[in-house]
Amino acid sequence: MKKVGQVLQVPQVSKVSQVLLVMVVAALVAAACSPKPASPQATTGSAPQALTVMTHDSFSVSDNVIQAFEQAHNVKITFVKGGDAGEMLNKAILSKSAPLADVMYGVDNTLLSEALSVDIYEPYASPALKNIPAGFQLDSSDRALPVDHGYVCVVYDKAYFNTHNLSAPQSLEDLIKPEYKGLLVMENPATSSPGLDFLFATIKHFGTSNYLDYWKQLRANGLVVVDGWETAYYTNFSGSAGQGAQALVVSYATDPAYEVMSASTPVADASVAAMVGPDSCFHQIEFVGILKGTQHLALAQKFVDFMLSAQFQADVPGQMAVYPVVSNISLPDAFIKFAPIPSQPATLSSDDIANNRQAWVQAWTDAVLH
Repeated sequence: MKKVGQVLQVPQVSKVSQVLLVMVVAALVAAACSPKPASPQATTGSAPQALTVMTHDSFSVSDNVIQAFEQAHNVKITFVKGGDAGEMLNKAILSKSAPLADVMYGVDNTLLSEALSVDIYEPYASPALKNIPAGFQLDSSDRALPVDHGYVCVVYDKAYFNTHNLSAPQSLEDLIKPEYKGLLVMENPATSSPGLDFLFATIKHFGTSNYLDYWKQLRANGLVVVDGWETAYYTNFSGSAGQGAQALVVSYATDPAYEVMSASTPVADASVAAMVGPDSCFHQIEFVGILKGTQHLALAQKFVDFMLSAQFQADVPGQMAVYPVVSNISLPDAFIKFAPIPSQPATLSSDDIANNRQAWVQAWTDAVLH
């Protein structure tokens, strides 16, 4: 032990050793102060989350719009086509205990009551609902939120009627005239939302007591029925790219605008037109909902918000040829020039649809397909 006042003797150190010592200490200090190397995860970014969205076959969205959402939320979206809307809903119901997706888009107001009755959706009151008129918000429980709307009508191939020197039909009654025999193709109401919409339009126009008589006359006049819209429009229809045998197809009033916008070379006029007489078009609203059982609830909610955002809504007309539900979204010029809005579209109350849909479809099936 040192005594107080005792001087501690330090050995002499050479100048070279002092320099080396200083260099070693400086290196140690620099190493201690330097930032630690980034881990591989921090360098490359965390792996994106996965989100699966089931849609009907007619769903479409611009790549850059989806990429914007993926980049903003570090997510990779997988879209699963489920067939036409009715087929898609059936798949969602059958897989309810083990859902095929996190989000489902494409159920419309003709199928909404069925989707709600089987309780497949997770409620979510998106803040974006404040930008959507109340008339589109048909589900007060906020399980199915409106995304777009349009008018299901009979669309005709103008070239066919010009070539055959035949006037295009202007009303539901015209469709049973002999000059239009074999010219109409439609989708099966049991599997397709446009087909169901058209059935409901005839019920509204002719009444529940007389609509089946009308359908029997359509059948006798050569009505062609296929499972879904894609087949009807792109295979059977003589207009567009189909080049089929039918010059009339159950489709959308906005098809003329879409044909102009999607033409490979600019065109001055549409090759197709819609029959928009009283009750011949049914007003359709399409919805999105979060499927119960999702493991990505927060991310699914963000995607629903995104579908109701101005960016997504502005993309809707050009991609799916329907109208956005959010107010103040500018429409393409082609919509204004070539997509007339029916002045008297057919509508049915949600209660009427919920209470009678299955019976009406079965009665139609017996009258038309059997």
